Amino acid sequence: MWWLFVPVLILGVVLVLFLLLFLLGRYKNGALLRPLIARLSRIGFMRRFFTRVSTAAIERQNPELAGALKKINAVSSNPNPQAVQKAMSRLTPSERRAYMEAAGEQGAVPDSANRQMRRQAERMQQQARGGRPGGGAARKRKRK
Repeated sequence: MWWLFVPVLILGVVLVLFLLLFLLGRYKNGALLRPLIARLSRIGFMRRFFTRVSTAAIERQNPELAGALKKINAVSSNPNPQAVQKAMSRLTPSERRAYMEAAGEQGAVPDSANRQMRRQAERMQQQARGGRPGGGAARKRKRK
């Protein structure tokens, strides 16, 4: 007769776990849930599940960003600068704008190592905003 309560007990435990995950996600914007998700994503099928869920959420909220991420992630396995630049050139202006905004929010735009890389990053940001690639006012060249 006691074995009839086993399914009810299992459902109760699962319900309590989901309630706990829900509360952890709501408290301080999920600050307590992030370490738990990081640990769970070490497991292969959980990582794929989290990736699928986050991609679906991004597609609903910002379709341009989702398209940009798909194009950029195609190169992420081999992130050499030329491949990343090639992937960035394939983005539409709206996708580039959405990607640069998201990267700026995440702090993913690194401080470049040298002047050339900094200027290239500034040009990409200006192009994403719709400005001229050359920058401000045109400068006159000196004659020799």
